[in-house]
Amino acid sequence: MSSDPGRRHAGAGAIAAAFAAGLPRVARADLKTLEDAARAEGSLTWYTGQTNAETAERLGRMFTAQYPGVKVSVIRTTGQVAYQRLLLDIKNKTPQCDVFSTTDISHMPALKERRELSEFSPENAARLMPQFSALSEPGAYYVTNATRYFLIYNTKHVKPEDAPKKWTDLLDPRWKGFVGTGHPAFSGCTGVWCVSMRKLYGWEFFEKLAKNNPRIGRSAVDPVTLLTAGEIHVAVASANTTYQMIDKGNPIGTNHPTDGLALCVTPSAIPARAPHPNAARLFMEWLFTEPYSRLVAGDGSEPLLVGVPPRPDEPPLATQKVIPLTVAEIRKGIPEIVEAWRDTFGN
Repeated sequence: MSSDPGRRHAGAGAIAAAFAAGLPRVARADLKTLEDAARAEGSLTWYTGQTNAETAERLGRMFTAQYPGVKVSVIRTTGQVAYQRLLLDIKNKTPQCDVFSTTDISHMPALKERRELSEFSPENAARLMPQFSALSEPGAYYVTNATRYFLIYNTKHVKPEDAPKKWTDLLDPRWKGFVGTGHPAFSGCTGVWCVSMRKLYGWEFFEKLAKNNPRIGRSAVDPVTLLTAGEIHVAVASANTTYQMIDKGNPIGTNHPTDGLALCVTPSAIPARAPHPNAARLFMEWLFTEPYSRLVAGDGSEPLLVGVPPRPDEPPLATQKVIPLTVAEIRKGIPEIVEAWRDTFGN
């Protein structure tokens, strides 16, 4: 792993109004009180880009099954779109979001600096694996997903021996018109991949990629969809989307690039003006439970909690070369990448 993740908790029934007024948290013994307060609120709205829509809805249903009476309204978009939506809510003083789960970790320090995050420490976060705990900011935001970016290919069109083995193989003219990627202006994780590639190879990598006329979707899901349909033959993809499509029987092969994985580490937090603060706190606690961690790990995301294994066909992250990035590099790099991307690719 490459950089820096974190931990703690909240609650109250008759105290629900006090929470909304800004009281930060209560002891673990009052979790039942928190549940009662969350049920009194009845729902929460989750802005997320960390999984595809199908998985996000499934997670919402799982939470409600565990806590009947607390409905989750899932607003699934790409990470950058979710962030812009949250900023618009803040600007217009029309709070909608109760839990914000981004794919660009640099959103969180920016929101914290503006004092737009609630103070909250989920107690369950104490089980977070050390490398993800180090990238969290205790009391503010916590890593709730992480996925590797690697190379994929359509096995009906590409033989394993011919498939790209390193990132620069995507620049081979043989893939002209048949290579796909997401867009860094929409997908936070695609932005992280772009920052990683620029760190390894400079912007020249993308100038050469542009000559291959790549198919550019918005989210990390789009290249996998195009590849599955046979419209492209190779792509840059996130593991959590790819393995779900493999599980459905699609003809997808994977390669962990020899020049290093890009790792997208993604956090969640409660906005300062969350309309349903108790339901939000309960949901944050739930994001650090084994059912959640096992489900996302089974779909191909990295296991979050100590003791939760990766899926059997996914090489452990510890065995892979990972391109190191700091939060500061991501925060500075993604806006630069987006600007340069538009100049190079014209969109």
